[in-house]
Amino acid sequence: MFLTSGLSVFSRRTFIGTCLTLWVLCAFGAPIPASAAEESITLYSGRGKSLVGPIIEKFQSSTGIEVRVKYGDSAEMAATILEEGHRSPADVFYSQDAGALGALAAEDMLATLPAAVLDRVEARFRSPSGAWVGTSGRARVVGYNTDAVDVDDLPSSILSFTEPAWKGRIGWAPTNGSFQAFVTAMRVDLGEDATEEWLTAIIANEPRIYPKNSAIVAALGDGEVDVGFVNHYYLFRFLGERGDSFPVRNYYPTRGDVGALINVAGVGMLGTSSNSEAALKFIQYLLGTEAQQFFADETNEYPLVEGVHANPALKPLAEIDTPEIDLSDLSDLKGTLELLQKVGALE
Repeated sequence: MFLTSGLSVFSRRTFIGTCLTLWVLCAFGAPIPASAAEESITLYSGRGKSLVGPIIEKFQSSTGIEVRVKYGDSAEMAATILEEGHRSPADVFYSQDAGALGALAAEDMLATLPAAVLDRVEARFRSPSGAWVGTSGRARVVGYNTDAVDVDDLPSSILSFTEPAWKGRIGWAPTNGSFQAFVTAMRVDLGEDATEEWLTAIIANEPRIYPKNSAIVAALGDGEVDVGFVNHYYLFRFLGERGDSFPVRNYYPTRGDVGALINVAGVGMLGTSSNSEAALKFIQYLLGTEAQQFFADETNEYPLVEGVHANPALKPLAEIDTPEIDLSDLSDLKGTLELLQKVGALE
């Protein structure tokens, strides 16, 4: 355990980073030994218990490290950590999206992770400053009803769904966090005015409103709408339950379009953590083969570590023409909510 209680937050963060780098250089890649029974971490998780609970249990079983988990919405968890400041009991923040991690990094709340951890993931899926690392990927797609739409008739850009031909045919979920992260990406990529114009034009096309991605995919299958803005993996839940005859498929916009954004679930370690070695072991575990394969198999997310294979039915990650956006810049959720309220997408 690091002896950092007498140092300032800044000094502790620097000291922790130096010690962790030395520790990883010596130990990373080697089997993780069983830890003392009293070793534990506090995890603030923006990912739900039903999703990540099994992998947390596997980590506890394989290491002997107790994980005390506080679950909640990613944005709410980040806001709680910012409010708690250096008194936060959290050792690790596990976020559903990069924006919440970026918000903490912007306030210098996260420790710099060792290069040996960061380098397991492509540069586009981790913090440029080393404050967080992605653990799995989620692509934005346009779901479409195959009975109503020919894939060749779908536009290359999500911006083109403002055309009159799509009036009354679109499903979206303005209250959904992943949609809001996409809007934030559009603001970063295209600017405030262009994003406002797109939202206003989509609203003029009279989209049907749904509470979440899965409801949109269900509506697509039932023929309520012809296209919908969703994350890629929801489709595979329906295909697994209803078979390949389910009349919905995913379409990936092209040419670096913001509609093909790949966001990540990711993890960062608090700079004020008093359990830094155990916290880093948890992060290491999430980037290991067992956890990466778990997300590939159980949630159909994209594994981000080389050598772990995604569902073969997914479009390969390397073939998705993603926009050039620093995921750390998706931190301004407040600005996105204000814009969605301004155009009338949210009350």
